[in-house]
Amino acid sequence: MALTSRSRKKSRKLRGRTRSMGWGRVGQHRKSGSKGGTGGSGMNKHRKTWMLKYYPNWFGTKGFTPIRNRLLHEKSIITLRDLDQIAYKLKNTNTEGDKVVVNLSEMGYDKLIANGKIYEKVKVIVKEATKKAIERIKEAGGEVIVENVTEEEESS
Repeated sequence: MALTSRSRKKSRKLRGRTRSMGWGRVGQHRKSGSKGGTGGSGMNKHRKTWMLKYYPNWFGTKGFTPIRNRLLHEKSIITLRDLDQIAYKLKNTNTEGDKVVVNLSEMGYDKLIANGKIYEKVKVIVKEATKKAIERIKEAGGEVIVENVTEEEESS
C-alpha cells in the first residue's frame, strides 16, 4: 500500500487518540507563542528563510532624499514629436490664422521638451518649455506662450 503525503503527517497519526493529541494538557500549541511572535519578529532568526524568499530587502537602508529636493508635484512632460501629432489632429478645428492653437496646460501637461521635430505651425500655451523647444517651434514658423505660475499666485 502506497502512503500518501497526507497520511505521513503527525496530525493524521494522532487522530482519535486523546484530547490533547500529544501537545499536553493546558494550552500547549495553542496561543501566539506557537506562531513565533507577531509582526516582524524573528525575521533574522527563525523566519529568516521566509524573509529571504519573499522580502529580501526587509533589512537595510532604502535611501534618503532631503526635503528640499523632493518633488511635491511631478511634472508631466510632452515632447515636440507628440506635440506635432496633436497639432496634426487639431489642424482643422483649433486654428488662429495659419497656426494651430494647442493649449498644453488645459491638456494636463506642465513642460514642453525638445525631443523630435515639429513640422506644423503651432501656437503653444504651456507652463514651462526648454530653450531648444522654443527655438525649434519658432524655426517651424510657430510661437510659444509660457505661463509663469508662481506659488504666491496659486495660493491667492
